Amino acid sequence: MLARAGLLLPPSRHSAGQPIIAGWAYQWITQVSFDRDSWTAPVDAARLHPLDDTDQTAACQVRALLGRLPAGGPVPWVVFDGGYDSAQLSLDLADASVAVLVRLRADRCFYADPPPRPPGSTGRPRRHGAKFNCADPTTWPTPTASHTVNDDQYGTVTVAAWNGLHPKQQRHPGHGTGGPRPIVRGTVIRVQVERVPAKTRPPKVLWLWWAGPGELDLDVAWRAYIRRFDLEHTVRFAKQTLGWTTPRPRHPEQADRWTWLVLAASTQLRLARQVATDARLPWERPRPQPRLSPYRVRRGFPRLLCALGSPAATPKPSGRSSGRPKGRASGPAIRHPAIKKPAKKPRNRPLRTAKAA
Repeated sequence: MLARAGLLLPPSRHSAGQPIIAGWAYQWITQVSFDRDSWTAPVDAARLHPLDDTDQTAACQVRALLGRLPAGGPVPWVVFDGGYDSAQLSLDLADASVAVLVRLRADRCFYADPPPRPPGSTGRPRRHGAKFNCADPTTWPTPTASHTVNDDQYGTVTVAAWNGLHPKQQRHPGHGTGGPRPIVRGTVIRVQVERVPAKTRPPKVLWLWWAGPGELDLDVAWRAYIRRFDLEHTVRFAKQTLGWTTPRPRHPEQADRWTWLVLAASTQLRLARQVATDARLPWERPRPQPRLSPYRVRRGFPRLLCALGSPAATPKPSGRSSGRPKGRASGPAIRHPAIKKPAKKPRNRPLRTAKAA
């Protein structure tokens, strides 16, 4: 199971009304499991240009990853947060052997297929049938499938699914051409839990979109999205502990190299978690070996390096560096202009001219 994430430093955006420091936006592909821990396996990272489409870039990354996976394996699930377009991702990955699971807003609207036309009717055929409003229970038909399970963390979990629904596409390859909008069908899932592990707020209804080959397993679907939250621990660990956002590179190529170094360091710690010792602080509780967190493994990693050694050669002693020649300055840094949005499209009708007096 794979999950998507992005570096929370996109340019020209705000979060909760507060400005974010401008930086380069990155999209990660990270492998997660159904184990309840904070370990994930980052496998890919791509930098986003301010004018790039996040959904198209995500689809390209997923296709590139599918080409590296061994053939004949199970169909992977790609889990996306609510910032991605569910229908557009399903359309871009329709011919790929992958299942798409995306979180939806609680006020989204979908439509069923229209009923068959009566014989002898004229006019343009209908493209949308009965409306399905996530915020209005009176528009919900009988669920196609349902599932109820008792979980030790979330209590009673009730999952309902409606198959064969489609949204009205606003973003599609033929936008602006006057052609018909594509119909992208999928399954809308509603997840209601009894409680949340934090117990700091009442639980909310979770809406999901699923599209992919094969038959949908509702128990796997809701658990797959719950495990996506483990990715937040990885991003925070990369920022606070591995120093992902500490340097301030001037060029995007430097940011790319540093990002891949951070991913390599995270992979090295994940591979060493079975042999690293628990170097806990006096006030911390001891943990067994399979349950060591990334922070504990990083703390005990220097002892492992002493036992393994390093393939690098011993550093040679050198004298004092002469530094920059006297009278020579490095000069100011290169400034790049800010990227602006493209100009608006011209109006189709001419502007009215004022009449002469």
